[in-house]
Amino acid sequence: MKPWPWILMMVWGVSLVGAEETPPPNAEAVAALKALGGNVLAVAQNDPRLDVTLHLADKDVTDEALAQVAKLNTTIWLNLARTKITDAGLAQIAGMKSLERLHLEKTGVGDAGLEHLKGLENLVYLNLYGTQVSDAGLAHLHGLKKLKRIFVWESKVTPEGIAALKAALPEAQVIGALENKPAEPKPADPKPEEPKKEEEKKPEEPKKPEEKK
Repeated sequence: MKPWPWILMMVWGVSLVGAEETPPPNAEAVAALKALGGNVLAVAQNDPRLDVTLHLADKDVTDEALAQVAKLNTTIWLNLARTKITDAGLAQIAGMKSLERLHLEKTGVGDAGLEHLKGLENLVYLNLYGTQVSDAGLAHLHGLKKLKRIFVWESKVTPEGIAALKAALPEAQVIGALENKPAEPKPADPKPEEPKKEEEKKPEEPKKPEEKK
């Protein structure tokens, strides 16, 4: 027997092992999130990692939904923007170590919620725009060394809090109100005064000759 069929069998065997190691996503959780109007998609073909979006859901997305999200442990992108989740709800995703992108903008999340994110060691992107997060909340992120982009405008974060986070994560870009404020226009240079034109002298009219008497 030629050797190549054995090679194919070995490759197929490896493929089967890989498939067994990555089970399909929890069907109950997927159905529950889709019932809310959310989406659960693979990030790419033949890639078991998931992109879960709930920011355009038809119904209110509350902390109960996060219990279903937590069952999808291969999720790497999670969008919870403009939902009704709270600080307490974030405790349910504290163990989702695969998360890389997390949208929390325009939610009621504050400092206590960020404490639950301390263990998300693979987080690269975090959007906190329009939240109640302050400098104290940002301090919980200092250990997330893979963070590269953090959005904090329209939150309670101060320039001091941004500076402290940048000191802890020197490679991260912290985008806040100051960074997005357009540069104030510089006052225009005064125009140089134009040299005064000398008044043109009118030519003197010739004197009329005196009439002889």
